[in-house]
Amino acid sequence: MSKLLLCLVACAVSTAALAEAPKVANGVVVDDEGMTLYTFDRDTAGAKSACTGGCATLWPAATADSYDKASGQWGFVDAADGKRQWTYEGHPLYRYSGDKKPGEKNGDGFRGVWHLVKP
Repeated sequence: MSKLLLCLVACAVSTAALAEAPKVANGVVVDDEGMTLYTFDRDTAGAKSACTGGCATLWPAATADSYDKASGQWGFVDAADGKRQWTYEGHPLYRYSGDKKPGEKNGDGFRGVWHLVKP
């Protein structure tokens, strides 16, 4: 029984270690599930997200887990809900609720203030 418990704990720890920061795929920044990430023109680099309320429902923050680490151009700000939100070069990152599967880019140019993140 103790060997099984030890194995379960080791597997859980190794799974957590595999969590990833956003990355570049096909010329745009995506989250660890391959969903396209966006920036909002009304945000200020390094500041808390300006997307709250209904905006945050349509454009949920790309949140980080407690064990994720900032590195290079990847960092964090506090999201509207108090969680940590990923940033790219200081700009908060978001998913678009209209993107239903990885690779979709339906939010690009939305109302002239939402944009794909390109490295």
